[in-house]
Parts: sequence; C-alpha cells; structure tokens
Amino acid sequence: MRVVTSLRLSLLRQYGHLFCWVPVCLGLGIGVYFALPVEPAVAVSVGVGLISLSFVCLTIGQEADVGALLWMVALVLAGLCLAGARAHRVAGPVLEFRYYGLIEGRIVAIDRSASDAVRLTLEDVALAEMTPAQTPIRVRISLHGNLTGTAPMPGKLVGTTGHLSPPSGPVEPGGFDFQRHAWFKQIGAVGYTRVPVLAMAPPEGGGIFGFRMRLSAAIQERMAPDVAGFAGAVTTGDRSAISEDVTEALRGANLAHLLAISGLHMGLLAGFVFGAVRFCIALVPTVALRVNGKKIAACVSFVAATGYLLLSGGAVSTERAYVMTVVVLLAVLLDRRALTLRAVAVAATVVLVFQPEALMGPGFQMSFAATAALVGVFGWLRDMQWHLGPKWFRPVSAVIVSSLVAGLATAPFAAMHFNHVAHYGLLANVLSVPVMGILVVPAAVVAAVLAPVGLEAVPLWAMEQGLQWILTVAQFVSGLDGARGTVPSGGRWVLPVIALGGLWLLLWQGRPRVVGVVVVTAGFWLWAQAERPDVLISDTGGLVGVMTPDGRALSKAKGQGFVAENWLENDGSKRDQAGAASLWPGETSRVPFVDLASGGRLIHVQGKTGRSLFEGCAPEDIAVFSTSFDGQLPCETLDVKDLEALGSVALRFEGGAPLRKTAREVAGRRLWNDAELRGQ
Repeated sequence: MRVVTSLRLSLLRQYGHLFCWVPVCLGLGIGVYFALPVEPAVAVSVGVGLISLSFVCLTIGQEADVGALLWMVALVLAGLCLAGARAHRVAGPVLEFRYYGLIEGRIVAIDRSASDAVRLTLEDVALAEMTPAQTPIRVRISLHGNLTGTAPMPGKLVGTTGHLSPPSGPVEPGGFDFQRHAWFKQIGAVGYTRVPVLAMAPPEGGGIFGFRMRLSAAIQERMAPDVAGFAGAVTTGDRSAISEDVTEALRGANLAHLLAISGLHMGLLAGFVFGAVRFCIALVPTVALRVNGKKIAACVSFVAATGYLLLSGGAVSTERAYVMTVVVLLAVLLDRRALTLRAVAVAATVVLVFQPEALMGPGFQMSFAATAALVGVFGWLRDMQWHLGPKWFRPVSAVIVSSLVAGLATAPFAAMHFNHVAHYGLLANVLSVPVMGILVVPAAVVAAVLAPVGLEAVPLWAMEQGLQWILTVAQFVSGLDGARGTVPSGGRWVLPVIALGGLWLLLWQGRPRVVGVVVVTAGFWLWAQAERPDVLISDTGGLVGVMTPDGRALSKAKGQGFVAENWLENDGSKRDQAGAASLWPGETSRVPFVDLASGGRLIHVQGKTGRSLFEGCAPEDIAVFSTSFDGQLPCETLDVKDLEALGSVALRFEGGAPLRKTAREVAGRRLWNDAELRGQ
C-alpha cells in the first residue's frame, strides 16, 4: 500500500509539467508501430484508435494521478494509430522489377547522391509500357556522366533513358531501412542514367521550389566557388551545389549542423529581425511611446520566420525550429515566458502528428535532443540564478556552454547513425557559431531587404567572408590528428533506452529523476555489449564481408561500394573498401573463400566467370552466388534468388554452428517491403 501511495504522490508532483510528456507518449506509440513484425490490419488500427478514445473518456471525473495514467495509455495508442494512418496515406506503387527504358517526369527536387552525382526527384512520372496504376508517384535518378543534356530546372518536364530498380532494403539486418524511408517520401523507384536529360516541355515555374532554386543560384553567382554551395544551403536549404569535400570537412569538425536550417538559423533570423524592428521603432520616440514595439517586432519576426520556412524546403529540423519560434513569439505577444520545455513539447507534438515517421530519422532525434537539453540546462541555470561569469564574458561563456550541452546531447545519436565522433567539435563551434550569428545571418537578412533596390552586393560580400571563416575553421579542425573517431553500431534498443533515460532525467520532477542516469548508463552498457556479425552477405550476393582480428575483410576491392562503406562504418572501421579487401585471408584471384570458425569455408562465387571456376564445396561449407544457381550441392547455398527473398544476411558463430539473421526477419512484413500487403 505504501508503494502505491508513493507512486501516486510522485505522479501528483508532476502536476503542471505533464504536457511535456505528450510527445514522449506519442513517440512510444509510433516506435511500437515501426517495431511491429507484421503490418497491422486497418480494422485493428481502427480498433486501437477507438480504444484510445475510450481511455480519454475514462479520464473524465478521475483523480489527477489516475487521469494522467489513462491519458498516457491513450496517447501511446494514438501514436500507434497516427503512424499506421500516415503509412497508408502516403501509399503508392513500388517498382517490382529492374527497369531499363524511357523515364519522363517533372523535376520536384535536386540534390546530390553519396557519390557526389547530381540527383533528380521526378513527379508525374511516365515509364514505357507501364500503366499509371503501376507507375510510382515519384522516382529518383542520379546523373552519371551527364554532360550535354538540359540544365536541371525546377518544374521542368524532362526525359531520359535510364535504369530503375525498387528501393533496396537494409544493407545488413537491423541497418538503415531505405525501403521505409522511400515509402514515406513516395519514391517508388531509384536508379541512374548515363545519357543526357532532355527537356520535354518548358518549365512551369516550379512554385516555391523553383523560386528557392533561382534564389540559391543568384546567391551562388555572387560567391566564391568554395563557399557558394554553403551559402545556398544556409539561405534556401539547397544542398545540390555542396561538394563532398566541404561536407566531410564540416562533419569532421562537428559543424554539419550549420548546413541544416534548424533552430540556430531560425532563432538567429527571428532574433535579428525582432531586434532590428524594435531598434527602428525606438528611433522614433513619437511612435515608440504610442505602440508596443515588442509585440510589433514579434509579428514582423513571425512573417520573416514563415518566409524562411517556405524557402528552406521544410525539413524536419526546420519545421521544429519554426514551431518553436512561433511558440516563443506567441509567448511574447501574450506576455508569457518564452523559452520553456513546453515550447519544445509543442513543436515535437506538431511534427509527430503530421509526420510520425520523422521519429525514426536522425534529424528529428538530434534536433530535439539538442533543443530540449539546451532549454532544460539554461532554464535550470536561470532558476538557480547562476551566472556564467562576469557580464562582459557571458556571451562567450554562453556559446561555450551551449556548444558543450548540444554536443553531449546529440553525440549518442550522431555516433549511432553515422558512427563517428568529432573530438574537437567544441573548439570548432566556439570559433564558428558566433560568426554565424553576428555576421552571416544578419548579412543575409540585410541582403534580402536591399535586393529589391539592387544594393545586396555589400551584405552578400560580408556573408561570404563569414562563411569563408567557418569553412577555414572546419578544414583546420577536421585536419587535426585524431579529429574524428569512429565507433561501432549498437543494437536496436540502445538509442531508445538512452533517449528515454535522458527524457526522464530532464522532465521528471523530484528525486526519482536520478533514475534517468541509471537508464542512460544501461543504454551505454548495452552499446558496449553489442557484437558485430562474423559474416555479412549483401542482398544481391555481390559482396561478402568476414570479421577478422584486424577488422572486416571484404571479398572484392570494387563494386557494391555503398554496401561496403556502410558495413565498414557500422564496424567503426576507418578503412576503405580496397583496404578491407586486402585483409581477405583466403583465395581471391579465382574464387574468393575464407575459413570459418565452424570448420568449413565461406565461398563467394561471383558472376558467370566465378561459376565456371567453382570446383564444388564440402558439407560444412557455405557457398554464396551472385547469380542464380539451380544445381545440387552438399553445402548450404545462397544464390541471388534466395537473397532477393531474405534480404541481406548476417551470420554469427557460437559453438561452431552458424546463427543466421536476415534483413527480412528483422524488418518484418510491412507495407514498404511486401507487395502482397500493398495489393500489387
């Protein structure tokens, strides 16, 4: 009885702070949906929704603590339903075979692939000999060797001849699920072309996207080549002109967040506009004495932030920053405290309601981790009336503390998703973030104001100098010895455990919040206990990776580069594919093989040439074919048809016998990976 009483009292202490748990409960439900092994039927989802509503009705007349528990259950169930409804709402055809032929469509997005090739996303797609009901809503193609075709322009109807295939599954069981990502982007096929892209009709203006790209091009024309792409990214969200070298330098210095239009950019923009409007009003005493300059400035800042959102392309980090900014400005209009965890909770709730799938992406996770940690820490410092040094030093100390807090909050997510840690990120941020706030963003705003009268040259020059400084810092810091460390991937439960522990520590009121430290520690312990697979086999059979005492050895030095890069990153390895191939301990000149802990051999039979050289196998061997193989062998075989059904395969050897895990087993039968569920 005492335990129940203590729990009820602990819940009552949360009164006034419970709203912050709304997005947490919604996120739990969304996470459950994506973790399900089988897609729930529509009738089941409707039933869960009705149960959620019934829990809401049960809260009427209940005591506060019981009502809070009922609301928690209702929100978790609502999150599950929201994710399911969103998955069905974005449903569209997915290509089920490899296609080569005519590809027509209207350009709706331009970016760059991992190989630094220009990449187009097309809508209004037409494919040869395919009905509209079979044709994907969107396709994405990379332009390889495309030097003489029409210049890609937003809204332009283009045509080319290229290769398309279905979105691929995870490169290893439990890895990033591109099929799920593409499903929610309504991309039903991906591929490439090596021939020119030709204009089929004049562009239709491209709407806001077209305006973004024209503005980005105009800004880049006035910038030096090395900062032009960076300028386009921070002003319009256009990353299509950023070179891979610049991106890697920013990542190595932990400055890649400056590329994403997020809370930093939106906050600096709104803050600069707010301060400038108040300053202009104060210059006219007659006006300043008769109007509330603060509220007028808030309204103008709202318009500026909305325009920035439209220009940016609406990434998750930008939407979160915009909602946060709107909440802060509304607080100013209502004379309420602006920066609180409730504002963060409102932003998270809005994003999760409209885009539940965002929860699974690093953008959402890192953005909200940094924001919640910053608001929580600075709110605690404010409540404790602690000052960060003397008044003249506080701007510097605030940058140092905010960089440290944001870096610590996002480090687990960056390490899990990208397998790297920037050791000198604090130094790079201290040297760069003030320049972004003092020079780059204000110069961009002034340039936007002066552009209609043709006086934007000077502020754009000032912006260029600021961006040049940031790139110089990034290149210097990322070039230091040991600037970038690597870490292996953990299990699928590591990040949820760390995130829930951090949220408990941040949101729970009272002494039990220290439980959050224990939970976070448990998450890192799980990470430390995670073991990488002994053998990895790609879903095409084109690449095999075997763990050795010196790292993962790959069966070939070229081909399947994306798969190889991801395997090595997930291992926490700094080697490239050629370096990993040099570790292969068995025969590589004829048919690659390696001795296994089980006593047999893993034989990689590549293509028709490999089949002609293949001399058979023993019962304890495993043979992997990159082509179809219908013959009878005494050993276990995996050919391309088997792998098409299983997805990528991971093997572990415990007690000699191989334990097999497949990507399909981990991903389950879901809308995005099962044609039968989609009714295709």
